[in-house]
Amino acid sequence: MPRTSSSSDSSIRSLVDDFVGRLVTAVEADATSRARQMVIAAVGGGALPKRRGRPPKLGSTYAAFLGATPVRRRPKQLCPVPGCNNPAAPVFGMVCAKHKDVPKATIKKYREARRAAKDKGSARPKRAAANGKSSR
Repeated sequence: MPRTSSSSDSSIRSLVDDFVGRLVTAVEADATSRARQMVIAAVGGGALPKRRGRPPKLGSTYAAFLGATPVRRRPKQLCPVPGCNNPAAPVFGMVCAKHKDVPKATIKKYREARRAAKDKGSARPKRAAANGKSSR
């Protein structure tokens, strides 16, 4: 008889160990799911609608939450022709489509005049003037 009781104890022990293992796995999965939902709710995301295609990029909220610094875009470069507020295009030599036929020498003069006006408005001297050279 003592043999059957130890055999019975080992089978009960294996059943309990199996049950405890499954219970631990279920509790861990539930805790992970709840933690994920809390993080998403804290960041500001809710239940995202299902969409087809490529998923959207992480928003600035997620980037700020993860500690990433947002990338600042460079300001849009405008056409150098005075009075023109159209964006410049690299394909036209950094002038707008309207002024693409203006001679490059004239555009160079416009840029120099704009730089001179900008330097005149600021207190710092021009680099060429600081070196003692004349600018052309």
